[in-house]
Amino acid sequence: MTTPPKSRAAAAKGGPVVLDEISKQIIEQLQTDGRRPYAAIGKAVGLSEAAVRQRVQRLLDLGVMQIVAVTDPLTLGFPRQAMIGIKCEGDLEQVADELSQIPEIDYVVLTAGSVDIMVEVVCEGDTHLLEILGKIRAISSVRATETFVYLKLHKQTYSWGTR
Repeated sequence: MTTPPKSRAAAAKGGPVVLDEISKQIIEQLQTDGRRPYAAIGKAVGLSEAAVRQRVQRLLDLGVMQIVAVTDPLTLGFPRQAMIGIKCEGDLEQVADELSQIPEIDYVVLTAGSVDIMVEVVCEGDTHLLEILGKIRAISSVRATETFVYLKLHKQTYSWGTR
């Protein structure tokens, strides 16, 4: 593994982090099962458990990956999900920072096209969605929103690998 920048922001400025094949294999193992023991990963990639542990920690420290529990919002009482397109004026980064402070927003991305920013929200219902839309529309640089309510989640995956 090369010595890439220390943060995701630094990595974005300096280009992508370059990974060797073993690090890529470790990531792919964890994408299949984030709780897989380091000893089992080590056997699969030809390293000791300690070496895998060190590599995983380095990948985490560099912001290359995160190991998280992905939940199903429906089973946790959040039946309404939506993607909201936002048209803005002014500094998009500042608007994105303000949007990121809203707890119900779990995804914020600056876009090219008919909207400037897309956000994803997970809500307790339609009344809750209306409250969140009110918070978004209260941001001074927001000019318009368009809401796309999820009717059915057909596919969601985090296993695109390292290509």
